[in-house]
Amino acid sequence: MSMVKRQGQFMLVLKSVAAWLLILVLAMLNGIFREAMLLPNLSKPVAFFLSGLFLCFFIVMVAVALARWLELSTPSWCLSVGLLWLSLTLIFEFGFGGVMQGKSWAEMLAAYTFKDGNIWPVVLMVTLFAPLVAARIRYRRQG
Repeated sequence: MSMVKRQGQFMLVLKSVAAWLLILVLAMLNGIFREAMLLPNLSKPVAFFLSGLFLCFFIVMVAVALARWLELSTPSWCLSVGLLWLSLTLIFEFGFGGVMQGKSWAEMLAAYTFKDGNIWPVVLMVTLFAPLVAARIRYRRQG
């Protein structure tokens, strides 16, 4: 593989990480909004469900907005980006939750049970497939 091709691939990975960092910021803002606005005004299940839907929407919108920049042109590349985003999300969640917040494994894994309106597993699946969805939306608009 040529040096130029490797550099191009490395840049695409860096762009994918940058896009994920944008998703992370939106996820944090979504959490702040949930805690400040949704939970005080809605039941916990409704607040968590709406927050999860908002986050899914944000993830897909970032993928659609950045599809051309991320060069989401083949299904395999789309799934690679989605897998990178999913991996970074899980590393962040378990790293931040376990190390920074001192949560137990049981506490962290509770988010995967759909309890109290939490749709975190759905958010993770959207994270994985958002680049593929974005590419399909992009090509449908063009074609």
